[in-house]
Amino acid sequence: MDVFEQSDKYTANTYKRAKVCFDHGKGIYLYDNNGNAYLDFLAGIAVNILGHSHDIVVNAICEQAKKLIHVSNLYYIKEQAEAAQLLVEHSCADKVFFCNSGAEANEAAIKLARLYGKSKKTILTFEHSFHGRTITTLAATGQKKYQEGFEPITQGFVYAKFNDIDDFYSKMNPDVCAVMIEFIQGEGGINQADAQFIKEITDYCQKNDILLIDDEIQTGMGRTSKFFAYEMYDCKPDIITLAKGLAAGVPIGAMLAKDYVASAFTPGSHGSTFGGNPLATKVSSEVINFIFNNNILSHVKETGEYFINQLLHLKEKKASIKSVKGIGLIVGISIDKPCEEIVEKALENKILIGKAGNDTLRFEPPLIVEKEHIDRLIEFLDSAL
Repeated sequence: MDVFEQSDKYTANTYKRAKVCFDHGKGIYLYDNNGNAYLDFLAGIAVNILGHSHDIVVNAICEQAKKLIHVSNLYYIKEQAEAAQLLVEHSCADKVFFCNSGAEANEAAIKLARLYGKSKKTILTFEHSFHGRTITTLAATGQKKYQEGFEPITQGFVYAKFNDIDDFYSKMNPDVCAVMIEFIQGEGGINQADAQFIKEITDYCQKNDILLIDDEIQTGMGRTSKFFAYEMYDCKPDIITLAKGLAAGVPIGAMLAKDYVASAFTPGSHGSTFGGNPLATKVSSEVINFIFNNNILSHVKETGEYFINQLLHLKEKKASIKSVKGIGLIVGISIDKPCEEIVEKALENKILIGKAGNDTLRFEPPLIVEKEHIDRLIEFLDSAL
């Protein structure tokens, strides 16, 4: 029995998997169990921000595993406190709650917002958003296709059109305690929020004591060339959620909040058995320090601009490309047909890319990607399109 048969027989049928199994990785390349090298422009869906087997990550895991992996949050955890301090120092937040995933971080944000709101319980999110796959984060996700079959989903959510301020105002009501937004919608198609749209939302929330929850699960940790996507706007969210690249591959999530919001949590009101364990938070600290000590944000800005310019040049040649979207290293191109065929063709050519929606090709490489890697992808796209 090979790995494909074994997996199909014993694991739940929740993924449409490409028929490849990776054995190891180094840098921006993954290697399958036959030794073939694949150029990785997906990074585990924006997770492996330092690529594969980076010394910083490997050494932090090994050193910490020899000391302590888990103790529970019944006790103080030095590594957790250090990671929390780094996140606070590099954000507009004051307190951090650690968990294990993006969905859990968003669940924590929703619970905190409702505690803070007291009698107000409704949360406004946006069409084409994606906030997770738990029953409540599914409800927060403004895409019916993810909710179908799981009804009744959690109540208390309304959806406004993205980048449509008039629709936003029309969906507001006195019960709204928070607005939850991705500044760049990842799963929804690499859709970036307009600056004026964010300004009006921010002003409205501040005037009406409504919390602004910033979902940075995909955009945080430098992917936009800012450490947080909100830094591209005149905006300081009340709550920020993080996961994916937070520990460059080790499972972790975090919810950051300002003091006046975080104080709504009291001992016993929320928790996580594994959240903030010494191993995950030690790696996270090392990754954060590496980003700031090695000019990774500047590198993302330079390579991201090069990448988008190359895609724009390609668009001039290819009528099939409708638009080029994104910033930094969260980039997409909309094409005039379903993109599944291109994703499969890329795999055949030993390049890993993704999709966002039906017609948008998604590129989220490790933040250490170089121009030569981008050139190889462009060459493939030129041929495939």
